[in-house]
Amino acid sequence: MTPAPAQLVSHGLPAHGRYVGRIARLDWSGLRPRPGWLWRCLHHKRWQYVGLGHDELFLAVAIVDIGWASSAFAYLFDRRRGRLLADWTQDGLPGLQCGVSDEPLAGAHAWFRGPGARLSLTHTPDDLLALQVETPGLQIEAWLDLHAMPPPLLAVGPISGGLAHATQKTTAVPVRGWAQAGGERFALDGAWGALDASNGLLARNTDWRWASAHAPGIGFNLQQGYFGGQENVLWLDEQPIALGTVQFEFDPHQPLGPWRVSTDDGMLDLVFTPEGARHANKNLGVAMSRYVQPVGVFDGWVRAAPGVSARRVHRLLGVTEDHASRW
Repeated sequence: MTPAPAQLVSHGLPAHGRYVGRIARLDWSGLRPRPGWLWRCLHHKRWQYVGLGHDELFLAVAIVDIGWASSAFAYLFDRRRGRLLADWTQDGLPGLQCGVSDEPLAGAHAWFRGPGARLSLTHTPDDLLALQVETPGLQIEAWLDLHAMPPPLLAVGPISGGLAHATQKTTAVPVRGWAQAGGERFALDGAWGALDASNGLLARNTDWRWASAHAPGIGFNLQQGYFGGQENVLWLDEQPIALGTVQFEFDPHQPLGPWRVSTDDGMLDLVFTPEGARHANKNLGVAMSRYVQPVGVFDGWVRAAPGVSARRVHRLLGVTEDHASRW
């Protein structure tokens, strides 16, 4: 993969490809011809997702601006007991209750405000991302150290039924801080963090399967669905490696059963064993979301290149996801 470009759009066209490194902004304003205001309002989607995990817990926070509405969620999964200690979600109005900046890392600012809820993810001058969550049942104060992270992925690609999508994803970002839920306080020092900053001009109907798992020295991000294989990447010894098309084999009616996740280039073959899951299903007629995100561990093997000796993966903490949206 080549270094990330300075801009998403060059000479009016998206800079499609997979790249290594940070980009300053995920900005589509240079597209020519530029879509009209109403089309952009209906199709432009932005989100920031953070996953944090260690031996005791996994927690995730998302702030989503879908153009004509907004949403946020935060949950904490207790791995010792195999259950959710907190699971909060709320919808809101874009601009008034939510905002997601075009800056994915440096300069990033995502926020959500609603009844009883305050969430924010903000870049600080010392190259940290400060995550603050205050909701009924869950509080988080965490700092993710971007200065110490391995090189991130930037993926840019075309979208059927839309125009284009871009995502900046990280692996194994060092974390410090704390979380509180269910009357317990958890130290987050020593946890890893993974970030997903996405910004796209998407189709109204969008679906995907996703897998993400990270630890120092190894991590991966895999997606099958609306973005093709554009964001499939393996990090080994902190170096990102492009992967081929991924296949997810699982029973969508029993998502807590085993999942097999493999790539067609023979560089990754894993079995995911869920420990529990977060479910969220909404149907408002004009909009719909069906979502399950199991939390668990991956076992199997990966390799840095075809023909290279495989490296064993053993109980690597992460998530899978099966998601369909009409938005």
